[in-house]
Amino acid sequence: MAGDMTADRAMLQVLALRLDPGWRRLPSAERETEAEEFRRAVQQSARLITTLAYTSVGIRPDMDVLFVRVAASLEDLEETASSILRAGLGRSLAVAHSFVGLIRSSRYVKKPGAQEQALISGDRGRYLIVYPFTKTHDWYKLSREARQGMMNEHIRVGHDFPQIRQLLAYSTGLDDQEFIVAYETDDLVGFQDLVTALRETEARRYTLRDQPILTAIHRPLDEAVALLA
Repeated sequence: MAGDMTADRAMLQVLALRLDPGWRRLPSAERETEAEEFRRAVQQSARLITTLAYTSVGIRPDMDVLFVRVAASLEDLEETASSILRAGLGRSLAVAHSFVGLIRSSRYVKKPGAQEQALISGDRGRYLIVYPFTKTHDWYKLSREARQGMMNEHIRVGHDFPQIRQLLAYSTGLDDQEFIVAYETDDLVGFQDLVTALRETEARRYTLRDQPILTAIHRPLDEAVALLA
């Protein structure tokens, strides 16, 4: 069964891949054949997982294509990743970044609105911004009430930018980061304004790490592969 984008506690992977520049020097016919083999492998993985495709060709030195992948299990993520990385063009792609977490209900939002958990519902925004996120130890030493109060401020700021939607996945104990934070929007200027406003909130002082920040463009799979080829 394909990964259910609406399922609570589904596995989420953000998989950023870097293309070997030498691949672009191959003859055109060979590139087209390998690109098609890779595209078919990604499509065939749909029996186990749901994949959203994004590109960042020439934007970052360490990433050309990014997949947001949702599955019922870690095994499904591994098996499908193995399939696409050994298919055609996939053999010339290296894993630049991989973040893994669980899609779970928020501890601080009792009733998620249209802006929350956005990548698992609705239409796709033009841009995706995603990064790993870790809180300081001092955050967890605060009372539940203090943390909720600061998160309420954080949430209020977010609601001032309704054109920006987000997803939060929990990575604690599963990966180096504690959370995967993803935003999608058609408005990069508005997103930058949101980030600036959030950095003025009280909760910001408890951020330990929130890099690398990966910005990519949503593409249909065929278009994403064509940009690589």
